[in-house]
Parts: sequence; structure tokens; C-alpha cells
Amino acid sequence: MDIQCIALDLDRTTLDAHGKLSAGNRKALLHAMQKGVHIVIASGRSFYTLPADVLAVPGIEYAITSNGAAVYHIPTETCLHQYKMTADSVFQILSLGKSYPIAFEAFIDGTAYAEAAYVDDPVSFGASPQAIPYIQHTRNKVFGMKSFLEKNGQKIDSLDIVVGSPRMKDEIWNHLARISKDIYITSSVAQLIEISHKDAGKHSGLCFIKDHLNLSKQQIAAFGDGDNDADLLQAAGIGIAMENASPKCKSAADAITKRHDEDGVAWGIQHILHIN
Repeated sequence: MDIQCIALDLDRTTLDAHGKLSAGNRKALLHAMQKGVHIVIASGRSFYTLPADVLAVPGIEYAITSNGAAVYHIPTETCLHQYKMTADSVFQILSLGKSYPIAFEAFIDGTAYAEAAYVDDPVSFGASPQAIPYIQHTRNKVFGMKSFLEKNGQKIDSLDIVVGSPRMKDEIWNHLARISKDIYITSSVAQLIEISHKDAGKHSGLCFIKDHLNLSKQQIAAFGDGDNDADLLQAAGIGIAMENASPKCKSAADAITKRHDEDGVAWGIQHILHIN
């Protein structure tokens, strides 16, 4: 393999159980970059919610954010490529609030906004207790999210629906697939339906990076754990799922590495990609 680029999901992939970049993974990333490999973040997070300890790793230049809705050059904080949701699709999604007890998150130009009630008590909306610090430190509280989204309908990179149960999630997902052809729908965690423009997706962001760096698919590897990483892994020459990955992600992978809390990215770089 002539791997020249590695795309990395963050949560439950590159980051450990505490949401931190371990010393082992950091060392592996630095070593790969010393070998001339481009390291690219590929996350559902918006740009200004990316973790500081990852952004601080010298040499990481690019970030695919908001599930492929935007691609950034990290050192200059420049957005190189971006998809905005259509106003019509945003309004269609908002109409679901009349039928379901849901909350919304919105990402606009790299900044995250969320319903105040959700930020105050994420667990009551289905988030895990471990996610509380991340949500409360990265979301800008909005009182009156519906009005906020109506006002900013043409500016939105991506939109999350926070759901309270698997049944509700399935119902809303199926409804969205019927009413709008302008959206890309995915999910990284149980309580979220993550929506962006139909041409987005982490795989779309990776395709942009591939062309930007003048690489072939076979020169790219990707790591992930969630359903929203399945297309990313298939878009790479070699897709690597974490041992803790979802069934959909594993089925899309060419190889399985160790868990995220066992430095699985470092292990995969060394033992699967043979970058030593």
C-alpha cells in the first residue's frame, strides 16, 4: 500500500473514552506525518467544536466537518468547500416539531447552536452523561430555536434532530426520506438524526480532499466507528473500523482495528497500514 492520506473520525475512534487524544495515538499521527502522510480530520462536529488537543497536533492541515458539509484548512481557519442546506428542506424539518417532542441543533459556518433546554439537560433528551461537558461547552444556547432556524434557514451547514427513543428516530427518519430529496441523512449516536445537503457526507468531503491533494482513492485510508462513517470507509482505498464500531460501519470496512480506548488508531496505522 502507498498510503498518502489518512482520514480520521474523532469521537469513539481517534479520541479515547474521555474524549481526549491519547499519547499513543498522538505519537502515531506525528510519525505518519513525518513519513509524508496527510492526516485529515473527518467529523460530525462543526469546525469550532473540534477538540483543542487534536487541533494542536502540528501538521494536521485539513478537517472535514459537520458530516462533510464543510471542509476547512485548519491553520488559517479557511473554509475551502461548503454545502448549505436549502431553506425549503430546513422548513420541512422544522414542521416535525409540531408532531414530535424533539430538539434541534444547528451548525452555521462552523459554530454550533442548540435548544437551551437541551443544553441545560442533555441526558433528558437521550444523551449519555459522558457527553454533557462536550454539549454544554460547545453549543451556543438558543431560546426559541424554531424562530432562530426560520431566520437562518439559508445559512445552515447541517442540522441535528435530538430524539427521545429509537421508535421516534425511525419514524422521523422515514418521514424525512419521504418528504425531502434535498437532504443527506445519517447518525453517529443513538439520540441524533444528522442532516445536511444531499451532496454532503464525509465521503463527499474526502473526495474533495482527494482531488485537492491530487491523490487516488488507493492512496487513502480512513478510520471510523459510526453509521456516519460507513460511506467514508467505502470512499477510501482501505477502510478501517474500530472494534467498538457499529455493525453498519464494520460491514463497510476492509479491516478491523482495536477499540478507541486501546489506541486502535495507532495500532491500525502500525499493523494494518504498516506505517512504521
